[in-house]
Amino acid sequence: MDNNSIGISAFATSVPPYRVDLRQWCEWSNNSWDKTRAVIGESFRVPGVEQDVYTMAANAVVELIVRNDIDPRRIGYLALGTESSIDNATGAVIVRGLVDRVLASRGMARLARDCEVPEFKQACLAGVYGLKGALRYLAFDGAERLAIVVAADIAEYERGSSGEPTQGAGAVAMLLERDPKILTLDLRAAGSASTFRGLDFRKPFQRFCGQQPGPSGRLADFPVFNGKFSTACYVDETLSALDQLLTKRGGSHSRYFHEIEAVFMHRPYHKMPVTAWALGYLFALGADGAAGAAELDGYCAKAGVDPVALHAEMATLPTRAFESDFDGTVAEPYPLTAALMKSFREDPAYKAVVDDKMRLGSKPMMAMGNLYSAALPAWLAAGLEEAAKSGRDLAGKEMLLIGYGSGDASEAIPARVVPGWLAAAKRIHLAEALNPVVDLDKEQYEALHDGLPAPGITPRAPGIRITKVGDRRTGAFQDYGIAYYELGEPV
Repeated sequence: MDNNSIGISAFATSVPPYRVDLRQWCEWSNNSWDKTRAVIGESFRVPGVEQDVYTMAANAVVELIVRNDIDPRRIGYLALGTESSIDNATGAVIVRGLVDRVLASRGMARLARDCEVPEFKQACLAGVYGLKGALRYLAFDGAERLAIVVAADIAEYERGSSGEPTQGAGAVAMLLERDPKILTLDLRAAGSASTFRGLDFRKPFQRFCGQQPGPSGRLADFPVFNGKFSTACYVDETLSALDQLLTKRGGSHSRYFHEIEAVFMHRPYHKMPVTAWALGYLFALGADGAAGAAELDGYCAKAGVDPVALHAEMATLPTRAFESDFDGTVAEPYPLTAALMKSFREDPAYKAVVDDKMRLGSKPMMAMGNLYSAALPAWLAAGLEEAAKSGRDLAGKEMLLIGYGSGDASEAIPARVVPGWLAAAKRIHLAEALNPVVDLDKEQYEALHDGLPAPGITPRAPGIRITKVGDRRTGAFQDYGIAYYELGEPV
């Protein structure tokens, strides 16, 4: 068996209809619209009281199965990647149960009884770890079966915090199989990195103490985070995973940036992956020795940076890591390399290796907000859909996927577009999943943000919905905190 011929055959997306326009949000909060749009994006979605991470995940899986005419009995692996699970015992099996109910209501077969239902957690990297698990399943005991990985999350931050405009919610389901119809993924050539950073971004249970749950049973899941430190962690860990991949690959590191067709990264907001990828190219030049020195020294001359000191800084990448004890001060992890960014942006190479490689799918992502574990799969789906609609020929082209999860860990996985990909890519329909839209005013947004019904809005999220949350915790029958669901209008 050729274990390199395993990958992704289909995508499906589910997002809440409730949208916050960031231009309006800037007016409410006295923030700069021009800066917000350039750095973060244009809008984000908020879940309704009738939604949780399981309803969004199940709706995406049902859409995947129905739109792609998948026989549910062939599915042997259904993984949920999330950091928003609200049950500490189960997760993916809840999604399985909701999917089975919808399939049965439509007269379809349920998922196979022997279907595995793991849940993965590592902040925003959970979906990528789910993908790796599915690929390994298909390479061995599940070789003749199908696998589905659904990445689903609710990204929420306290109002008034620096993270507030980087919120979002949604789910992306992916079908994986042998001889895939869109992309092959090569784990043997992938790069991995992980480092414990205690005060980067965390969700300790103690945050829930004293909270009163809303009608949907949800508690505020605001993370404990240190924004500038978290940004530095993202950059350092993704650079390390990329360096591992390039070292495995051999040859010129910087040439790889020119040769690949596109890169898709974890995207908490618009600017973060762009900065990390640009720094990655500068480090690649440094790794190429004399071959990259001329270009790198040109940037040094314009920025007034000593090339010898720069190369010494770059040499620390494979082995260095931030201390886990963070005292509140943030130092730029690679100050000399970062000092080259201005001169690099002014060079034609920036357009070739940054703008051109990150353009596919970027516009729809400006409107989706931060999807945590679903952000990378959503960007990949958006990019493939855009290429299919524009007639861009991707067959045989290599792409790169870089996932990241705070706390922290990163994965860099090469992918290749297969011949005949276009027909499957035309069934992605990510743009269609962004409709219908309910634009929220300030009062409605604040209500949903607090887990309360929005004034003037009848809950209208399509698909599976929460009807009530149990409150019995004594006696022979207990259901405290457990959601009950109904099947609403089809997605």
